[in-house]
Amino acid sequence: MGKESKSTITFKLAGGTDRAFLLALRKASMDKHLITAGITLNDQQHMQRIDEFFSDSHLILVNNQRIGLLKLGMFSDRIHIRQFQLLPDYHGLGIGSLILDMVKRKAIKKQVSITLNVLLDNPAKQLYLRHDFVVNGVNELEYNMRWQRPQ
Repeated sequence: MGKESKSTITFKLAGGTDRAFLLALRKASMDKHLITAGITLNDQQHMQRIDEFFSDSHLILVNNQRIGLLKLGMFSDRIHIRQFQLLPDYHGLGIGSLILDMVKRKAIKKQVSITLNVLLDNPAKQLYLRHDFVVNGVNELEYNMRWQRPQ
């Protein structure tokens, strides 16, 4: 992780005062991929996505600085990664892998699998493949992926 190797990753439940950060994060991390998929969203449409399952939203902090979002849906048979976004400056540093490892440990403890959807042209798909996620299905916009815990 280079300069981030001595950093501490923590999580904090998002609150109403974090909405402006979450909008900036979503636009910085997702707009390019959405546009490639033929989807153009205005700020209000981005905010609708941010507000969806807002109570599941956890800020990702590095040394107490907000750098991303992890929104997990907890079900009896799986953990669903609803949204996982990092500011572009934090891509390629290993932080995404560390967070996925944390989610996988949680899934192992709960004895469930992990599911997610990723846009077809989003390079995050490669991160998920490196973490043993497999493509379960595909539609015109995204891949449905699953990680199965070891038996």
